[in-house]
Amino acid sequence: MQIPHGIIESLLNAKKVVVFTGAGISAESGIKTFRDPDGLWAKFNPSELASVDGFMSNPNLVWDWYQHRRDIIFSCEPNPGHYAIAEMQKLFPKFSLVTQNVDRLHQRAGAKDVIELHGNILENYCLSCKTPYDESVTAEDTEAPKCKSCGGLVRPAVVWFGETLPYDALMRAEEVSRKADVFFTAGTSGEVYPAANLPIIASQSGSVVVEINPNETAISRFANYCLRYPSGEAFPKILEEFNKQRGIH
Repeated sequence: MQIPHGIIESLLNAKKVVVFTGAGISAESGIKTFRDPDGLWAKFNPSELASVDGFMSNPNLVWDWYQHRRDIIFSCEPNPGHYAIAEMQKLFPKFSLVTQNVDRLHQRAGAKDVIELHGNILENYCLSCKTPYDESVTAEDTEAPKCKSCGGLVRPAVVWFGETLPYDALMRAEEVSRKADVFFTAGTSGEVYPAANLPIIASQSGSVVVEINPNETAISRFANYCLRYPSGEAFPKILEEFNKQRGIH
């Protein structure tokens, strides 16, 4: 794989770097994307499993399905892309990692202060009073638990269909995208808004935008460079070339 010199040169001069990731990087760890023919939505209606209405209609079904998703995530490991991004985070004065993923594989790879646009699947809170639910959850817990404070139903801390993204996370993501010297977008199709606006914001603000995705996407036309490789191949190579140019072997 040949990394364009312009990417490495831009990184050598960069003080503010942003990496924005989507489901594709998790797919490389074995977590299928929702759009895969055999992915998580293939046999289910999203409105029945990932919405407040669906949860209220059948909370135990939804809870059990999310338990299944947690089991899948716990059986997977971060891949070389996750680890390379975590290593890159140490190399720049300002580095922001923004993700649409809810699996926390970035954190397991060592990344810090991750901006989670869609929440995460490992935490839970009360649907009624919003109190975090800190009790441990196991595979045997197939029924939605009840809040210790008010008795309300406990739900996963993910953003469901019809819900807005966490305001603080979105504002932070937009701010760092606007100020980025180099902006990487990796493993995302650019079809889910408002997150899909971030590469556009970066491009319009003068960032060098690098897309890492085996396929052309809606983001491609905004990118200065398109690397048609999986994240697990591209990021380690970028890190290697960057360190080589810095004289670190």
